[in-house]
Amino acid sequence: MDNEKYISEIVANVIKSINAGGEVKTSAATHKKGVFTSMTDALQAVNKAYNELKNYSVAQREEMIKNIRRLTLEEAETMAVMGVKETGMGNVNDKIIKHQLVAKKTPGTEDLKPSVMTGDAGLTLVEMAPYGVIGSITPSTNPSETVICNSMGMIAGGNGVVFNPHPNAKDVANYAVDLVNRAVLEAGGPENIVVSVENPTKESSDEMMQSPIVRMLVATGGPGVVKALLSSGKKAIGAGAGNPPVIVDDTADVLKAAKDIVDGASFDNNLPCIAEKECFAFNNIADTLITEMQKHGAYLIKGDEIQKLMDTCLVNKDGKYSINKKWVGKDAYKFLEAIGINAPAGTKLIICETDASHPFVQVELMMPILAIVRVNDIDEAIAKACQAEHGNRHSAHIHSKNVDHLSKFAKAVETTIFVKNAPSYAGIGAGGEGYTTFTIAGPTGEGLTAAHSFTRSRRCVLVDGLHIV
Repeated sequence: MDNEKYISEIVANVIKSINAGGEVKTSAATHKKGVFTSMTDALQAVNKAYNELKNYSVAQREEMIKNIRRLTLEEAETMAVMGVKETGMGNVNDKIIKHQLVAKKTPGTEDLKPSVMTGDAGLTLVEMAPYGVIGSITPSTNPSETVICNSMGMIAGGNGVVFNPHPNAKDVANYAVDLVNRAVLEAGGPENIVVSVENPTKESSDEMMQSPIVRMLVATGGPGVVKALLSSGKKAIGAGAGNPPVIVDDTADVLKAAKDIVDGASFDNNLPCIAEKECFAFNNIADTLITEMQKHGAYLIKGDEIQKLMDTCLVNKDGKYSINKKWVGKDAYKFLEAIGINAPAGTKLIICETDASHPFVQVELMMPILAIVRVNDIDEAIAKACQAEHGNRHSAHIHSKNVDHLSKFAKAVETTIFVKNAPSYAGIGAGGEGYTTFTIAGPTGEGLTAAHSFTRSRRCVLVDGLHIV
């Protein structure tokens, strides 16, 4: 079933439920809690809430997080539908999965781990304390997921949060702000511990970044946003761009690699910045890899079709290519229709063979398009993969059973996330061990953020006491 039909059916069911007098779990028809007309009002409200939160115990914070998890699971479909409808990007099924992942695998207060030092001179306790009010800029690619994930980690750390969402995803982001506040209030927490503005703008973002109320800034977005945060003079966590390569060598389980890469690169139409964006395959297994990928929902284009696709989804300005933003996150079949191909049912990903300098390799598309480059050996694969990754140090992936190849690539690419023999989303806990996050701070070095990322270290020293040895 295609995305538009699926969304229409869900909307129809909601309307039917309303007409029948049924209960629909949504706050969209009422004023959203925590959403203000001005950034000034939002900042004053969250500052008041933060000062109230100081009087709550860690256990009470955890009850708030527990409630956010519950409501996120209950309303995952609502937010998934809203997100696709508002932004025109991604697909509902995968966005539901992303919300479920956020609800189940975002760390709470258990992530705050104190440390103790004892000795002849006494006892010293180090604890993770709130930073204060945190300003957060969120993207259009994962809008509600980022709001909820950041809110859980920041509240767990004892902070208040003010969001300036991407304008193209403000409705679903603010729905998530409302959800968080409903959950916190139900758990007995303060009003407006998470806030936002109805119509986010550059001006509201600037006010947020410059306000003395805001003690830390967190941005999930492109390089321009991250640069603005880093020049703010405040503590900043920046989650920037990526262009993750995947290598398949001749020791890999090629059949499994083919399915894993299609699943990862097509997930939510390639919107996640961890997703496989280009593939480097050893020449002696490339034919098998391509054949197997086609069995799992990939459609192979060749010759003039590749140029037609470039003309559709890229903008060429004086020989420098950039993405055509109106095509970001669209379904694979829509690209194929645009170049005159009637896509087979089940098509999730478009694949093509190119050389390493091709724009489909060098430009982060965030579209279900994957270029495959043939290489002769691991040294060539690593060199070309690292060049395509552009030093973002975000994510990289490899399918191999050769430990030397795994180690060599990991050391060379220096990415925050490095996934071996699995789809890319294993790197954020979906099918792999570890917690999830939608704020992956490569540029500023925090890595996969969680509650501890949004705290500051405080040391309490007691001399000549409480040590018992």
